[in-house]
Amino acid sequence: MSFESYQAFGISPDLYALSEQALTSARPAFDAIRKNREVNQLRVLRAMQTAGLSETWLAGTTGYGYDDRGREQIEAIYANVFGAQAAMVRIQISSGTQAIAACLFGLLRPGDELLAISGAPYDTLFETIGSEDAKHDHGSLRDFGISYRQIELKPDGSPDLDAIRSGIGQNTKVILIQKSRGYSLRRSLYIEDIRAMVSTIRESGSQAVIMVDNCYGEFVETEEPCHAGADLCAGSLIKNPGGGLSPSGGYIAGRADLVDQVAFHLTAPGLGRHVGPSLGYNRLIAQGFYMAPHIVAESLMGAAYAASLLQLCGYQTQPDPLARRGDLIQSVFLEKPERLIAFCQAVQAASPIDGFVTPEPWDMPGYSHQVIMAAGTFVQGASIELSADGPMRPPYPAYMQGGLCFEQVRLACMMAVQKMGVNQS
Repeated sequence: MSFESYQAFGISPDLYALSEQALTSARPAFDAIRKNREVNQLRVLRAMQTAGLSETWLAGTTGYGYDDRGREQIEAIYANVFGAQAAMVRIQISSGTQAIAACLFGLLRPGDELLAISGAPYDTLFETIGSEDAKHDHGSLRDFGISYRQIELKPDGSPDLDAIRSGIGQNTKVILIQKSRGYSLRRSLYIEDIRAMVSTIRESGSQAVIMVDNCYGEFVETEEPCHAGADLCAGSLIKNPGGGLSPSGGYIAGRADLVDQVAFHLTAPGLGRHVGPSLGYNRLIAQGFYMAPHIVAESLMGAAYAASLLQLCGYQTQPDPLARRGDLIQSVFLEKPERLIAFCQAVQAASPIDGFVTPEPWDMPGYSHQVIMAAGTFVQGASIELSADGPMRPPYPAYMQGGLCFEQVRLACMMAVQKMGVNQS
């Protein structure tokens, strides 16, 4: 692409030359990403053909949503692609946090224990789990007499299999694994990490339900958690599997009996998966899933490029440009609050929607620190579209994710460097 196209956004010749260097350095990562995309794209296509997906049923249903054939076909496709017995894919699930919370409340009962074996979960789940410091009854798991413990990962980010083996208790009913790094500084988990965790749990004799928070991880590798033996996984349609087209929604996939149990919590006992109208969104959900492998690859190539450019400019990134990835999040450690603010403001300024808005840190519900978020997205909060955010706490990391097209990610990173400057510290 010519320099003139970027010059229109105020990019200097020197920065463009540095960007070209970063692009060259990241190309081996691009090749690996494209290979995974090919495998995933063909698996999705085959699943759609196997399910007999028909245009006739994409209009959807209203009211109760009984006999929604299009919804049933989409759920069969999700189950097939994710290596599951069954799936529940619903527009009524508005976030990944809601999907995961539904699983926990659907599976756990008073006296049971939830055990997280990948360290602390994502910030928005803290209120779901509950804590001793909570002053009010918000209906958390703790409020219902469900206890919680966690096992940390090793310093290198790999699972501590010995600690897992010895840490499973008599009352451990659900074991939670978070594939993505979330707002932590660890690496993401890989599919073989999940496979090793599952094997360790089963070898210990535990029959606890193994559940994976799969947010940000779908289609990054060529296998999903249920392929590795997980009983259940869940995520959001405004992240990877929605392909940038789904306007809302979430999914739960895994063992059929467990999906049904969660469905009874989401709707009502006895109703389960039978109700839930698709309200005309079947077409966007299905087409978004079809596009997802391609869109995830665009995001991953943007992340690899971002790591390459920002390292050239003196910033520490995680993962490195050519490192293997288990999610599509790119972390950049900016060390100073003003840099984090500048980075997010540059991403917002490079957005097709609300590019004129200037984001500032604020007290966002569900987070313990102020958070700054940049998301000029067509769908509110859609982190498969380019966004960047971070908590206002040291080392002031920016978590960049998504990108429907690589070119926008490239532009945003150049604008961020131009706004922050090269790191001289």
